[in-house]
Amino acid sequence: MNTGVSADLALIGFGQVRHTRLRPVHHAFSYPTWFLLLPMRALQQCEQQGLAVNRGAAIAFHDHDHGDGRGPKDGGACAWMDELLQAHDIHDATGPLWLHTYPRVLGYTFKPVSFWYAHRADGSLRAIVAEVNNTFGERHCYLLDAPRPGQELQADKCFHVSPFCSLEGHYRFRFLHAEREGHPRTVVRVDYDDASGPLLQTSVSGVLEPVSPLTLRRALWRYPAMTAMVMARIHWQALQLWLKRVGWYHKPPAPARFVTR
Repeated sequence: MNTGVSADLALIGFGQVRHTRLRPVHHAFSYPTWFLLLPMRALQQCEQQGLAVNRGAAIAFHDHDHGDGRGPKDGGACAWMDELLQAHDIHDATGPLWLHTYPRVLGYTFKPVSFWYAHRADGSLRAIVAEVNNTFGERHCYLLDAPRPGQELQADKCFHVSPFCSLEGHYRFRFLHAEREGHPRTVVRVDYDDASGPLLQTSVSGVLEPVSPLTLRRALWRYPAMTAMVMARIHWQALQLWLKRVGWYHKPPAPARFVTR
């Protein structure tokens, strides 16, 4: 992805999460958020910017929060992603590897979805992997092959996330990058259609700045329990849907395959 900055510079995005349900009742919310965009092949250099990597801190990134949970001694999350791509016959994603994710904040994290951007050696985007977690401790990946900026990409839904949605239908992804007042800005849209048509419209957006002690302090001061609030808001919104008498579905077994391409 073209962030407009050095491929070795960790970024922090300040923006918003938006979510709209269209049926059987209208239900919408938005809230401020922040996230990290990390150059995974230069992860250790992020320490020089003030971000704790694989150690305790108020804001920290840990390899074993992703993928198969391997730690840095086994190559960490970067090695896991390289292996995943190669297992799906993507052998030319040897360039920059960026991860859009939530860190641990005050020791806690929950990541509804993280996005991996894998590039070729010439810097062109080769694949995107959406790494999805549900509140039952399960994880699944959607592999989006040969993406182009702004292009709509689709994947059949096969992983349970919300009890208020069935497993039928498909996701529509769009990844947009622009500038706002001289700063790069990223927008990720993920919409969900079931058999009756569009049901959910979601997005996460943010203006990107270099990670530094100053920007990390700003994130912590503004949102001191940000990742804990992600989980709290999920349950709060679920309660509201239940009170609105939206039908719900029992949790099905996790898919046999870890990756949907």
